[in-house]
Amino acid sequence: MADSLSSSRPVPTTVAVLGCGWLGLPLAKALVAEGYAVNGSTTTPTQLLTLRDAGIRPYLLRLGPEFSQTDADSLHALLAGVDVLVLNVPPRAAVAGSYPALLRPVGSAVAASGVRHVLFVSSTSVYPNEARLMREGDAVSSPDAPSDLLRAEGQFTPRWGQWLTTVVRMGGLFGPERPPGRFLAARHNLPQGNAPVNLIHLDDCVGLLLHIIREKAWGYTFNACAGQHPPRRDFYPAAAEALGLAAPTFEAESGESGGKVIDSSLLRQITGYRFQHDDVLAALESC
Repeated sequence: MADSLSSSRPVPTTVAVLGCGWLGLPLAKALVAEGYAVNGSTTTPTQLLTLRDAGIRPYLLRLGPEFSQTDADSLHALLAGVDVLVLNVPPRAAVAGSYPALLRPVGSAVAASGVRHVLFVSSTSVYPNEARLMREGDAVSSPDAPSDLLRAEGQFTPRWGQWLTTVVRMGGLFGPERPPGRFLAARHNLPQGNAPVNLIHLDDCVGLLLHIIREKAWGYTFNACAGQHPPRRDFYPAAAEALGLAAPTFEAESGESGGKVIDSSLLRQITGYRFQHDDVLAALESC
């Protein structure tokens, strides 16, 4: 079930961004610039002043094995009076097998707080690495799904309709402070040179999440990826050279080699979002 994309409803007064890091902080700043009241969490005490100076109400919050009563209190305060929660906690924050457990306190707090909408930042890593087009239905989230990430997505699809969740499965993230040229620089005889890249620039990460909130596109699962998918043997040498680094080399291959292609056409069709960086090779200038 999904809300219509009409603009007749009032703008939500408060958005909480759980995880104000590389992606979450610029998103929170963009929300503030649009007139939203924004709560934001960080795991780093020194970042509290940074959030406050940006007009974000700051909360110190750590999820995980050491989650304390103080963290629980901070989580409930973060969500008090919030209409939209942006859940931006990367799976690498958890040890293998524990990502759903890491987020379980958040699900409980959402249910207790009255949050109406959850925007779950997920990843296209949920799809198998098979040489075919991947659409949203190729990986289904549920509490008993085979992967940690799919089970975590399933935790935020409530059975009784307490809130509406939109899941955004993002491709590989790149942009300022995360230039892709450094990932494979100077490495040799790498495999899968013909495999396509599936990437999304920070500008589009922020832009599309903001767009979903603005347009009230709730109740969906979306892939989010640039429209062009050059092969790894073309993209990564160009990315390294853009940084003045030694280009990687790839093994000789005949024909196509394994590699999924992420299809983000549903996001574009439903929300009308227009990507700023569909050409990932041209986007290297914006890293």
